[in-house]
Amino acid sequence: MSETLKPAAASSRHWAHINEVSFIGGMRLLFAVYRVFGRWPFRLMLYPVLLWYMARNPAARAASLDYLAHVRRRRPDLHIPSGLRGALRHFAAFGESLLDKMLLWGGLFPLDKVSVSGGEIVAEAIAARRGGLLICTHLGNLELCRVAGRNHPELKLTVLVHTKHAQAFNRMLAQLDPRSQLDLIQVTDMTPATAVLLADKVARGEFVVIAGDRVPVSPSPRVATANFLDAEAPFPIGPYVLASLLECPTYLMFSQRTRDGATLCFEPFRERISLPRSQREQLFSELAADYAARLEHHCLQTPFQWFNFYDFWAQPQPRLQPSSDNHHAPH
Repeated sequence: MSETLKPAAASSRHWAHINEVSFIGGMRLLFAVYRVFGRWPFRLMLYPVLLWYMARNPAARAASLDYLAHVRRRRPDLHIPSGLRGALRHFAAFGESLLDKMLLWGGLFPLDKVSVSGGEIVAEAIAARRGGLLICTHLGNLELCRVAGRNHPELKLTVLVHTKHAQAFNRMLAQLDPRSQLDLIQVTDMTPATAVLLADKVARGEFVVIAGDRVPVSPSPRVATANFLDAEAPFPIGPYVLASLLECPTYLMFSQRTRDGATLCFEPFRERISLPRSQREQLFSELAADYAARLEHHCLQTPFQWFNFYDFWAQPQPRLQPSSDNHHAPH
């Protein structure tokens, strides 16, 4: 397959419509291999599973090739392999991240090998009993923060997820540790009651975690476009709407896998987000651009660890339009 910055139409499906159940079945087997033989035998057996998955999922394969092509155009000095070799490395990193999630909830991941950057930002907020919103990404392993929160009772997290997606993997985590589901709230449909619940949590000094790099599960997703890897991409406005409702500080959170462990990075984003109706569209664009710039920075540090296997640059319809109901249903 030739390198392109616009994948085939098959890859433009919404991310929530991509079926990962068959891949999860393979990971179940590989986790058992790891438990008995260790990581290197796991890796040897991982590649046949990946090749089979890539062959059966041309949309995900095309999306990986497209993303890596954007990275090469942006940073040719990184020497990202082209063609299927690069995509295979990308999927291999995804397989490793799924294993890490299972190890975390199975109590087998070396948490002493997790380094934290910017942790003082969150520590100061916790000491002041001041909650906030953490905007995360699909870079690295979000489970690190959830498990770390369990080891530090003062850090109380509620993660907003689309649990209708990847239900098989969520069930697998629940089998490893039932606590893995206790701090999840499904936000496919945000209700006023959920917004009140989250506001109460933040008022008690807790943190709400929401992803900022996937468009909403909605027939008419509301997004703002921003430059990401030298091309315009849609980003959800939901995190910023939610931040304005909660009237709390907003932080960014990134994670990366390292050779023998992982890193967590916390960054300040906005002390407060206010969205006056007359400036709302402009502010959404500015917020999305700032978030996209930080996401790009971290993606270029570990490009194979960003896991969005769909046409990220496809523009959903209809495009963002100013309206009077922008502040009640974040996605």
